[in-house]
Order: sequence, then structure tokens, then C-alpha cells
Amino acid sequence: MISDGVEDEEKWLTAGIAGLQQNAFYMHRALDSNNLRDALKYSAQMLSELRTSRLSPHKYYELYMRSFDELRKLEMFFKEEARRGCSIIDLYELVQHAGNILPRLYLLCTVGSVYIKSKEAPAKDVLKDLVEMCRGIQHPVRGLFLRSYLSQVSRDKLPDIGSEYEGDADTVIDAVEFVLQNFTEMNKLWVRMQHQGPAREKEKREKERSELRDLVGKNLHVLSQIEGVDLDMYKDTVLPRVLEQVVNCKDELAQHYLMDCIIQVFPDEYHLQTLDVLLSACPQLQPSVDIKTVLSQLMERLSNYAASSAEVLPEFLQVEAFSKLSNAIGKVIEAHVDMPTIGVVTLYSSLLTFTLHVHPDRLDYADLVLGACVKKLSGKGKIEDSKATKQIVALLSAPLEKYNDIVTALKLSNYPRVMEYLDTETNKVMATVIIQSIMKNKTCIETEDKVEALFELVKGLIKDLEGNHQDEIDEDDFKEEQNSFARLIQMLYNEDPEEMFKIICTVRKHILTGGPKRLPFTIPSLIFSCLKLVRQLQGQDENPFGNETSTTPKKIFQLLNQTIEALSSVPAPELSLRLYLQCAEAANDCDLEPVAYEFFTQAYILYEEEISDSKAQVTAIHLIIGTLQRMHVFGVENRDTLTHKATGYSAKLLKKSDQCRAVYACSHLFWVDDQENMKDGERVLLCLKRALRIANAAQQMANAARGNTGSVTLFVEILNKYLYFFEKGNPQITVSTIQGLIELITTEMQSDTTTPDPAADAFFASTLRYIQFQKQKGGAISEKYEPIKV
Repeated sequence: MISDGVEDEEKWLTAGIAGLQQNAFYMHRALDSNNLRDALKYSAQMLSELRTSRLSPHKYYELYMRSFDELRKLEMFFKEEARRGCSIIDLYELVQHAGNILPRLYLLCTVGSVYIKSKEAPAKDVLKDLVEMCRGIQHPVRGLFLRSYLSQVSRDKLPDIGSEYEGDADTVIDAVEFVLQNFTEMNKLWVRMQHQGPAREKEKREKERSELRDLVGKNLHVLSQIEGVDLDMYKDTVLPRVLEQVVNCKDELAQHYLMDCIIQVFPDEYHLQTLDVLLSACPQLQPSVDIKTVLSQLMERLSNYAASSAEVLPEFLQVEAFSKLSNAIGKVIEAHVDMPTIGVVTLYSSLLTFTLHVHPDRLDYADLVLGACVKKLSGKGKIEDSKATKQIVALLSAPLEKYNDIVTALKLSNYPRVMEYLDTETNKVMATVIIQSIMKNKTCIETEDKVEALFELVKGLIKDLEGNHQDEIDEDDFKEEQNSFARLIQMLYNEDPEEMFKIICTVRKHILTGGPKRLPFTIPSLIFSCLKLVRQLQGQDENPFGNETSTTPKKIFQLLNQTIEALSSVPAPELSLRLYLQCAEAANDCDLEPVAYEFFTQAYILYEEEISDSKAQVTAIHLIIGTLQRMHVFGVENRDTLTHKATGYSAKLLKKSDQCRAVYACSHLFWVDDQENMKDGERVLLCLKRALRIANAAQQMANAARGNTGSVTLFVEILNKYLYFFEKGNPQITVSTIQGLIELITTEMQSDTTTPDPAADAFFASTLRYIQFQKQKGGAISEKYEPIKV
């Protein structure tokens, strides 16, 4: 059925165009022969095609545009006739004899245009005559296009200020009156379309009306272009008349479109000075009108106007724009009881943007907007509408973008109250936005109170909120969120140690509520924040003033110990061990031997009781050896105890190769360059010999199990350790020992049972080249290496 209707419409349009073209042909022929009577006859017949009621507005427009082109030619002819002495008044009378009213009025508008241009009669009289006579067409579509034609041909002939048609009898008021009257009649026709035809075609009519809206809106554009419409005339005449028509038409489509037109076509300055009038119309609109979009566009226009120049800001203060907009939004929301949440939030989001542009220094205004939003949202619970939550994120992001400083946003008491309405996921998104703002602007949070306020905003990342299902969380997203929060901890800093310690305690209190899954991300960041404070206080053991509450390294280390212990609930023994060793090193720098020993003890307990994976043990033992080697605070007894334990752990690793490497690494525990009391050559040699025995045992085991002795890499590594201590002046490392090891490696490499290993061969060759290079270097080092034969 629909396709049949479309085909029929195409046929009617084709027939209409054919009839129009045929009559246009005869009209042209009459024009060429200066036959006025025939020209009028055929032009009237041509325009009769516009009397059809069968075409949709879209198809009718096509027919209208063809007629419009022909009428322009007819208008040119009339101008020529006037120049040749033909009376325009007679012509104006003559076209009124056309048989049908629609062709008659089109011809009348065309001649009227020439009549005004000839100035034989006041423009206002002709315009008034034309606009009144157009009332003869009450069919909506035909009437709209006719009046659109009248608007088109008259727009450059209005008696505007500075116009050639302005005179004693013609004023700008007449021009405004003409456009307003034409606008009023067109709007009535446009609204009437909605009430014609069966109810089942309502949707189709809505679509058709939407296509025709620009015909009505052009009148407002013409009004905005009239030079004589100053602020006073706009305030006293134009706006009240237009709004009267908007409110009285009681049509949803018309009201929304026309309010949008008013906001878009007239200057921002006019809107600012007539806010009362414009806003008072909003609650009177139909409940179904999308008022949030209208008001949002108005506030966006005014925000941009305020941002355009600082000079216009006093105008906003003068008219009290903020309070007027705020009151208007409140009234609109009250009038529209069923306004969805997204509408409420969008309105307050636009108002906040406006406030931040116009009153950037008035934080109380911004807080008022957030407070009003909270009031309207109260009782709604968590907002689940995704579009509404996006608008809340936009609302909360506005202060961050404007001030580029979270500290300023923290002063807004209603900011966290708005966040309460976000669902768990969006709360986390907003928390991430806040952290990104802090990182981007390198904002430093300096007090305990501000940290508390900030953590209230980002609590969605700190702990599980109600309704948060851990099983549903994407692992990668979770890691990204927690890493983001861990970076935030480093932005919490105060140069005053007392204040910084308070901040650390506040952070610790919050992150310990995060549960075992979050602690491995958050605790390391807190630990390093504490260690930064320790370095700041380095050398200060006790408070010189004797104040027990004072912050000292000892006090911080106690907190560190308790904090790392919290990781046992995860459990994360490898991470805990690393953190204990970091703390031990910091205690070493502060010359706190008992503290450093305690941290090492905790690390050793973790190694013995918690770390069972062989790879993790290898990594852990090398970390222990490396940290212990750098410690200078221990006395002989404590150092021997820790060193003995470390060498014992090394010898008990699962794989022989790991044992060997750990044992020769232990040799560094007995020889520290810058500490004379820590150079025990004999024990270094013992470690290296022990490593050689383990390497030899590894070869024998490989031979027994696989029939070959494997690679000589371990021997070459041990040779390099011998060379290191030989250079450092260890008297126990002799030339003969090194020579013997070189020969052993050479023999092993030539053995049939040794597995070929290009990497080991290259390593050994490189070691021999190094010996050769040292021999050729000259000086004491050359003499030292000279006896070694390679």
C-alpha cells in the first residue's frame, strides 16, 4: 500500500511538473512578444499546479521551486514594463482578476515586490495589504509556501534603518510588524497541520511538519537581520510577541523548535538582557517539550559569550544571570514532575559550566549548583541510566577541567554527595578521571584533611563498594585502576615531617580496608612514600626537644614493619621480602642496627617459611646477598649470623647451577671495597672453592644422567670471580690458582664428554682476551697479570 502511494505521488508530481512546464513555455512566449494579458493568463495557469493537495511537503517543495524560478522571470518582466511606463498600480489591480485565489496571490506578491521597489506607494501599505490578503489561503502546506514566497520577495524591501525604503511614512516598526504578522500566521498554519487527517497518520504528519519547520523559522532569522531591531525594540516588542505565539500554540514540536530558533538567531547580549522574559516562558511550555535541551543551549550560548571577552562579565553580574537561571531551572523541574533524571542532571551540568565561565572565583555558586542537583536527585538511589550517569560524570568533570586543580574541587562540599548517586563502575570511572587530573596537573595534596576528602571521592578504587561483584571485574582493568591509585599516593606530600607522617597514617588507614587483592598494588607505594620521609629525616634518631609525639625514623620504621605484615593476608611473600630488604637498607643509612637486623630477620623468616618455588628462591637469595653486601651498620656478630644464613640458603637451592651461582655471589659478603674491616680473603677463597666443587658435582651428575658433562659456563663464571678478587688485591687469590682454573676449563672444553656450547666458548675467549688486555695495559696491573699464561 505504501509503495502504491509513493508511485501515485510520483505520477502526480510528474503530471504537475509537465503542466507547469507547458504553461511556462506559453508564458515565456507571451513575455517575448510583450503580451502582458497572455503572460498573466499562462502564469496563472502555471501557478494553478500549486493548488494540488495530493503531494507530500517534500514533493510539493519540488513543484514550488520550479514555480519560484519561473516567477523570478515574470518579476523581471514586470520591472521592464514599469521602466517602459506601464503603471504598477494598474498592474497591481490587473493581477487581482486571476480566477483562482492561490495563483492570484502569488502574482500579487510578485507585482507587490515591484510595486514597493517603484516607491509609488509606501512600503508599509503594500506589505500590510499582501500579508492580510494571504489569509485567503488556509490550507497549511499551500499557505506556508505562499507566505514563504512573500517573505522571500519582500525581505530586501523592508523599511529598515538605512534602507532605501525607509521614509516619513515607513519606519522599522512597520517592517517588524509585517514580519511578526507573517510569522504568526505561518506558525498557525504549521501547527494546524498536526490536526488534519486520521490519527493513525500522526507520525507521518510529524515527519512532514519537521521538514517544513525552516519555512517558519526563517521569519525569526529575518527579524534578527533587521538593523533597526535594537535591544529596546527586541525587549518591548519582538520577544514578547514571538513568545506569546510560542506559548499559545501549545504544540510540542513548534515550541521546541521556535525556542531553539530564538536562542540561535538573536544576539547573546539580547538574551542576557531579556533573561527574565525568556525564562518565564519555559515553565509554560508543554510538559513533553525537551526543555532541558533548550535551556542547555541557552546556557551554552551565554557561557561562550562570557568566555569571549572579560569586558562582558559585568553585564552578567548586573542582570544577576546566575540566580535567574538557577531559579528558572528549579521552576522548570517542579513544573515537569516526570522529568527523567538525565534531564535534571543535564540542566545542572549546563548551569555549572555557565557558572564556572561567568563566576570562576565564586566557588559558593558552583557548590550551590551541585547542592541543588543533590536535592533534586534525593530519594532516587543509585542512578542506573547510562546516559544520566554520563551527564553526572560531565557535571563532576567540569570543575576539574576549569580549575585544573583537585584541591579547589575538594572545597566543594556537595561534590562527594553527587558522586554518591553513581553506580559502582561509573564511580570508579570518575575516580580515575580525578586521579588523571591530579597526575596531569602535578597537583600536590598537602594536608591530612584534603587527603581524607580526596579519598572519599576515589573510594571506589580503594575498597569494594556496595553491589560490587569482584567476580565480574576484568583483571586488566583492575590492575590499571590500582596502579593509577598507587601513583596517586606519590602525589600526597608535605615538606613538614609531622604533616607528612599524618598523611601517611591516613593513607595507611584507608588502603588497609581495601582487602587482600588490592594490597600488593597499594602497600609498595605507601612503603616508598614512608622511605622518602625516612631519607628526609636521615640522621635524626631522637627528637632534640624530647617530644614523644614527634616523627622520628624509628617511629616510621615501626609503622613500616606493621604495614608489610599486612601483606601476609594476601599472601605475597616475595613482595614482602623485597619491601623488608628496602626498609633494611634505609635503616642501614640511618645507622639503626637493631631495626635493620629486625627487617633482615623478617625477610629470612619469609624465605624459610613462605617461599617454596625454586625460581622465587633463586631471585630472593640474590636480593638478600645484594642487600646484605651494601650494609655497613652491622657489628661483627650480627653480620656473621646473617652472612652464615645467606651462604647456608645458597648451598641448599634445588639446582646445582643455582647453588653454584649463589655461593660464588656470597663471596662478595666477605670483601667490601670501601670497608677495610670487611676484607676477609680466606672466606672469599672458601666460597669460590665451594662454588668450584658444586660446579664439578653438577658436571658429574650430568655425566651420570645424560652421558655428557654439559657446558663449562659455570667454570668460566667462577674464573671471572677469581679475576675480580685478584684485581682487588685479595692475597689468597694467586696466579697459580687462576692458571690452574684456566687449564681446567681448557681441558674440559677439549673433552669428548663436554657438550659444545658456542656461548660458553665465546665467554671464555672473551675472558682470555681481557687477561691479555690487562697484561698489555702497563703499570702495576700489567705486572700483576704478567705471570698468567693464556
